[in-house]
Amino acid sequence: MEPVINLRAGCNKWDIRQKVWDYIELNNLADFPRPVHHRIPNFKGAAQACERLMTLQEFQSAKMVKINPDTPQKNARFLTLQANKTLLVPTPRLRTGLFNRITPPPGASKEVLRICSTSQGVKDFSVPLGLDSAVQVDLVVVGSVAVSEKGWRIGKGEGFADMEYAMMKAMAAVTEQTIVVTVVHDCQVLNIPEDLMDDHDLTVDYILTPTRVIKTNCTRPKPQGIIWSKISREMMSKIPILRKLQEIERRAGKDVTLKGEEDPTPRHPTGRSTGPDNTSHTLPIIDNHGAADQKDITTVYIGNIPPTTRVSELKNILRERGASPVHLTWQGAQHRAFLDYRDPHQAQLVLSSLEGLSIKGQDLRVELSRTHQNSQNGHQVYGDKKKRSNNFKHGGDSTGK
Repeated sequence: MEPVINLRAGCNKWDIRQKVWDYIELNNLADFPRPVHHRIPNFKGAAQACERLMTLQEFQSAKMVKINPDTPQKNARFLTLQANKTLLVPTPRLRTGLFNRITPPPGASKEVLRICSTSQGVKDFSVPLGLDSAVQVDLVVVGSVAVSEKGWRIGKGEGFADMEYAMMKAMAAVTEQTIVVTVVHDCQVLNIPEDLMDDHDLTVDYILTPTRVIKTNCTRPKPQGIIWSKISREMMSKIPILRKLQEIERRAGKDVTLKGEEDPTPRHPTGRSTGPDNTSHTLPIIDNHGAADQKDITTVYIGNIPPTTRVSELKNILRERGASPVHLTWQGAQHRAFLDYRDPHQAQLVLSSLEGLSIKGQDLRVELSRTHQNSQNGHQVYGDKKKRSNNFKHGGDSTGK
């Protein structure tokens, strides 16, 4: 079956996500919650796709099943409970732990089981499991934004499914025999280039759609554990359970050096977020070498940003294109952002990297800021010449107001 979404040569993961999200919305394939952008998309026919789980021998023989909490997999959670299997769901955003075990009341009816399968059910009918819990997961169900018949998978860009699997591997909760299944719409099955896949990316063994079951026969190894060199201090602070796992693995003699910690030079402190993604605020500095010399700072202007764009989306695009700045000022309400780079040469490389950049099918305006003063007197914004405060050194806050 040929993919209905064609990918251009040289596309990246974020290009693929945008194409899938746009296609699902434009073709009215989406179901609540909408819009599907920045989500594991819910789609019409998701319940039927989940029913195909019952046909898998691996599901029939499984005793313990871990399923992601997203809406399109709700029926998979219900079917697991109805089959009297142990259902694990990840703790929301891994804030307080890794797993919650759903524990329906004795003699629960189908209606109660359906409630247990919802986010409210997770709150009302679940028990958290600690790292010392002896669990053996037989089958994992994950959501996807895009997937290929070879088993390559792309999520929504936050990395939680990859992280959850790596953490389960570190806990010995999964083995090489653990089956991974994803549930998607047929339009989400694409020819994803393998060169976009990294060592931490989770692959899948089965793809379930409303019309078919695809066995991928994927031979690419799944994550073998947590790759600590890809974990930042910021991520450690957001996911406390990582600190516990790090200590366990340190005691086991493993290298648990975090991203950037191999550099002995002082790290630049972060800026302070002052609002939600569509308001003006400063983002954490991504500088491995201390404060940049202010006289060399060069600013790149990005304009014509679609109004529904989140700052996290832009950060992901910059990261994937190797264009992370030392400082980013986001002015979502004005549909623009300013990226500060250490020197003019680096800024020119970024301009080349971001050439032809678009979000949601809308071409962005990417160029050097027409006027950038490199002292505390401030940058001038391209176009309307409105000045923005420049308190960049040492992670100062720049609201752009």
